[in-house]
Amino acid sequence: MRTCVIFTTLLFSCFTLLHAQAPFPGQSKLSAGVPASLSRGETPDLLLIFQEKADISAVHRISGKTEKARYVYARLLETAERSQARARRLLRERGAFANSFYLVNAIAVQRADADLVQALAALPEVAQIVPDPDVALALPAQGSIPVAQRGIVEWGTEKINAPAVWALGYTGQGITVAGADTGYDWVHPALQPHYRGYNNLSGTANHNYNWHDAIHEISPLSGDSIPDPANNPCGVNAQAPCDDSNHGTHTMGTMVGDDGQDNQIGVAPGAQWISCRNMERGNGKPSSYIECFEWFLAPTDLNGQNADPARAPHVVNNSWYCSDGEGCTDLGVNELLRQAVINLRASGVVVVVSNGNSGAQGCSSTFGPPAYFEESFSVGATESNDTITGFSSRGPVTIDSSMRIKPNVVAPGAGIRSSVRNGGYSHFWGTSMAGPHVAGLVALVLSARPDLAGEVDVLENIIEETAIPRFGVLDCADNGGQTYPTTPTATAAWTHWLPC
Repeated sequence: MRTCVIFTTLLFSCFTLLHAQAPFPGQSKLSAGVPASLSRGETPDLLLIFQEKADISAVHRISGKTEKARYVYARLLETAERSQARARRLLRERGAFANSFYLVNAIAVQRADADLVQALAALPEVAQIVPDPDVALALPAQGSIPVAQRGIVEWGTEKINAPAVWALGYTGQGITVAGADTGYDWVHPALQPHYRGYNNLSGTANHNYNWHDAIHEISPLSGDSIPDPANNPCGVNAQAPCDDSNHGTHTMGTMVGDDGQDNQIGVAPGAQWISCRNMERGNGKPSSYIECFEWFLAPTDLNGQNADPARAPHVVNNSWYCSDGEGCTDLGVNELLRQAVINLRASGVVVVVSNGNSGAQGCSSTFGPPAYFEESFSVGATESNDTITGFSSRGPVTIDSSMRIKPNVVAPGAGIRSSVRNGGYSHFWGTSMAGPHVAGLVALVLSARPDLAGEVDVLENIIEETAIPRFGVLDCADNGGQTYPTTPTATAAWTHWLPC
């Protein structure tokens, strides 16, 4: 009898496996790895990508940042609403948890079973179904440097000559910078006065349109199933800026931080900041990255409603990357992230991206999205002696056979002192520390030339054309004669386009 039970169980298991692997309409749309996951009885998180892409090419004929943003938002939203209608209805009927995007015309579906995947793949408007993997950010190294070795203004800010531009009256005033990261300690003394949602006169805060949490569940990579205040004070769907990992708070400090006393850590202390949390204790996924990109195009209230492209930031800092070693192995996922950058950039937002910390692997170590994209403005890291750090990823880019040079520029990224949670300060090493210097520089340029807001190509060209060549110990010059990475300086970028 016992043998019969075992035989029956094995027979049922074999039947289930064969059933899951049987061909079905639309099976060719499934990315590699999805069928195998379903055959094992798993319910993976997936991204449903649609055939239709909005035509936003006319944006190049539109002047003005807000006008560009409104046009791009309207075109993307209309396309997504129309092409996703049947899939959304199907997902509602099945009771599936899904998050619809218009920025890239895709839907993130959580815990999809085989029957649901087959039904979605059968829809002719669906182009591809790809994984939405949980990925872990390789957090930068931390350390400490004696206070005697630092001044009131941090060395990286001094190195790019930001104080000289401040002396001319340009500190980033009137400009909004944004960060997509592990979250932000908005009450930090160096950050709170610069938060767009904080009224310095009344001491009150309004987080609508100034903060968004793209974390809706605890990451399985975090090791627990429910939020633990001991290591994750933010939980999920936080209604106010919160950081559970220090990384985001540190990067924002380099962009705008200044406590009005002896902690002038930011490049553009006159700018205001907004933010989106796309990682839970350093663990994110492509859908959370896309959700933050989308929110920056048209920020919403805390309920995710009433999107307003006019409140979009001028520049976004992205100190994260999604390498193949972290799970971003699917080219469909990479292309989706690339489309997100393309569309956000088209709306008039400069997208600054850290280039990655895989420099120990040598040349061609820029291979994680979004750093290697042509459309991303990628930033490598330098030491205080102006040489490129050993950890800084470098080109040429081979992952897509483009051989393009990356990073676009380099900036201070070794031993950068900035804000951390609970009002503290710490030194971090990484290209995550370099990118915010460039985002702050964009704010300085725009405070002097607000007429250039939304002119992404012009702003990026200014920074590249006025940057100073820097060199490293590796010779990666076999890249078609292209030049070495360069370090931008605030004074050069500002004077190059001095107002008449």
